[in-house]
Amino acid sequence: MPLRTRVFATGALATALLAVAACGGQGPAGGGTAELTFAYEGPLGTGHELAAEIFEDSLDEVSNGAFELQMFPAAQLGGEPALLESVRSGDIDFVLSSTANAAAIAPESGVLSLHYLFDGPDDVIATVGSPEVNEAYQAMAAERVQGARPLTLFTLDLRNMYGDSPVRSVQDLQGSAVRVQATATEDTIFSAYGAQPVHMAFPELYTALQTGTVDAAENAVTYYGLNRHYEVAPVMSMTEHAGNVQVLWVSQRTWDGFTPEQQTAVTEAAMRVRDEQPRAAFELQQELQTEYRELGVQFVEDVDKESFRQRSVPLQDQVAEGLGPHAVTILDAVRSVTRNG
Repeated sequence: MPLRTRVFATGALATALLAVAACGGQGPAGGGTAELTFAYEGPLGTGHELAAEIFEDSLDEVSNGAFELQMFPAAQLGGEPALLESVRSGDIDFVLSSTANAAAIAPESGVLSLHYLFDGPDDVIATVGSPEVNEAYQAMAAERVQGARPLTLFTLDLRNMYGDSPVRSVQDLQGSAVRVQATATEDTIFSAYGAQPVHMAFPELYTALQTGTVDAAENAVTYYGLNRHYEVAPVMSMTEHAGNVQVLWVSQRTWDGFTPEQQTAVTEAAMRVRDEQPRAAFELQQELQTEYRELGVQFVEDVDKESFRQRSVPLQDQVAEGLGPHAVTILDAVRSVTRNG
């Protein structure tokens, strides 16, 4: 699916559109076209844009044009923590977030950041497409999250480690300062690897890598490349240590304003994201990896993943139990559909 160019709306226009969104939850039931906002932090050209396009096109089709989505990509309305607060307050109708960032409002969400939970892309695709895993996540959110509800899980490509030197085994991380996502899951696991976990906002990471404030970082190929981190960290080691599970959220206030028929249309559009986006996200990774290799990026394939698994896999149950009962349920659901289950 070719990615479209999004129009960036800022300043007064963005404020005006947010004003429309604030009453969007009441508009759909009143007839006519409902103007709703959809925001995400990811830059254009990523799996986030793929998810947004699939949802937008599908919603237009299944609702017979009853909805008009105003799209705000690339953190125009804030990073994921701010977007999650905005969707909970009803100021934005739909947002995308990682499950890692969602752990700030629902700590049990962090179970999906466990390392080596997935043995490659097929496991991730099976997991986010699983009705049982989605139901377990939705049950957790219904109990833990006020003001928003998850419509579906989807994914970005697997996360890898990068810096100015290869990481071929866990020994290469000993004593290294590694920028990680700010979750208890990441802190526990990277500490077990012998690394020093560092938290910082993603926009600060380029400079931190450039100045040596951190030795390495970890993320998906798409985000690594589109943020030009290869300029200061030209070696990506394909550790594939963690999935990149994402969530499509709808504001509860907006959802409650929909008629039953409109709720059905929104749900059906979300199901198309679940069905179509994951495999397209991994195809996009392969395309971009070829481009970045031509720019001089060294992709290290001969990684001793077993050295990482030996330290992280034994922690999975411990971390899940520490997060709470829903995390244990989600972990069991994931294991039931992966090849390691």
